[in-house]
Amino acid sequence: MECVVLAAGEGKRMRPLTAQRPKVMLPVANRPMMEHLVLAVKVSGITDFIFIVGYGEREVRSYFGDGTQWGIRIRYARQRQQAGTADALLAARDFITGPFLALNGDMILTSADITRMIRTPAPAMGTSTTDHPGDFGVVLVDGDAVSSLEEKSEHPKSNMINAGAYFFSPEIFDLLEKVELSSRGEFELTDALAVLINEHRLRAVPLSTWMDLGYPWDLLDANAALLGSIDTKNEGTIEEGVYLSGPVMVGKGSVIKAGTYIEGPCIIGKNCKIGPHAYIRGATSIGDECHIGHATELKNSIVLPGTKIPHFNYVGDSVIGSGCNFGAGTKIANLRHDHGPVKVAGTDTRHTKFGAVVGDNVRFGINCSVNVGSVIGSGAHFAPGAYIDGKFGENSKVR
Repeated sequence: MECVVLAAGEGKRMRPLTAQRPKVMLPVANRPMMEHLVLAVKVSGITDFIFIVGYGEREVRSYFGDGTQWGIRIRYARQRQQAGTADALLAARDFITGPFLALNGDMILTSADITRMIRTPAPAMGTSTTDHPGDFGVVLVDGDAVSSLEEKSEHPKSNMINAGAYFFSPEIFDLLEKVELSSRGEFELTDALAVLINEHRLRAVPLSTWMDLGYPWDLLDANAALLGSIDTKNEGTIEEGVYLSGPVMVGKGSVIKAGTYIEGPCIIGKNCKIGPHAYIRGATSIGDECHIGHATELKNSIVLPGTKIPHFNYVGDSVIGSGCNFGAGTKIANLRHDHGPVKVAGTDTRHTKFGAVVGDNVRFGINCSVNVGSVIGSGAHFAPGAYIDGKFGENSKVR
């Protein structure tokens, strides 16, 4: 059996984090989000994968290769233009030999749910529930059959949604070829699903665990959830006078210097320098070759490789890109004075604590203050003492 993973999209809602990489390669618990999905599929017994690639495909191909490292087989099909999910899935047609699994690459699933899906007669669709169904395709069911699917409804009829996981037979390709251009200018898979729904043939498979990674704050939720199952493992050097509480993973070549206090769950990549006297709080992932220095505090954050946060800094509930440098005393706020939900560029995060989204290679001078909900484009530079609030484009300069 084959598994098709749709990984061709840019992920515009993740900007600026996707300026230099495709969405599916954004890290969660120090692995690309798609790697977690692939590993769950492998545990369910499927080892033959077709990745549909497009935007940033070189990074996907370079990281995963032919799959040998994971004990799987990976082949690639290219979606030449971002023309919609129906167009993307059609690219896999020549690789399919029978019933197959099809998954959006930007979600987290369990192997148990995947196993239940592939034991359900095709065609089938995974469903989940959410407190904001209007952001997804809203589903109604009659018994175990999907009776209705309405995309991004202003008045959702249920809290059940399309989870973006499918089990199809090859007949789906004939339906995909008949899909016409939608009002959004795309060929959409949901139009093919509508045919199956009208024929009362699309089964619903409720998923016990499902995490959609559509926005940067979703990365933090998934990161916290996945770190919750890690074990303590040290492949680096931990000096005397370091205190570790809870599960902490330290990668090869990393040094945790004296006076540092780390509350797990936390994962630290390879060749990092942490401390002295750093304070790292739970649900934090630090990528390879980072420096978290003296009197710096990190909490519930994701830091991509090569970033330096070296002196008297605070970063809370934030996603920080690669190659950034924080001047001494620069801090990111993560809580409104009224304790209300934080908005990012007008979008409600539904989080009362959220800091900032910082792109790659951003430079902060000393004593910069970053307000809650700020978005900072890659390559931006900020002068010492800058107050940073709102959205800043790539290569912005604030003096």
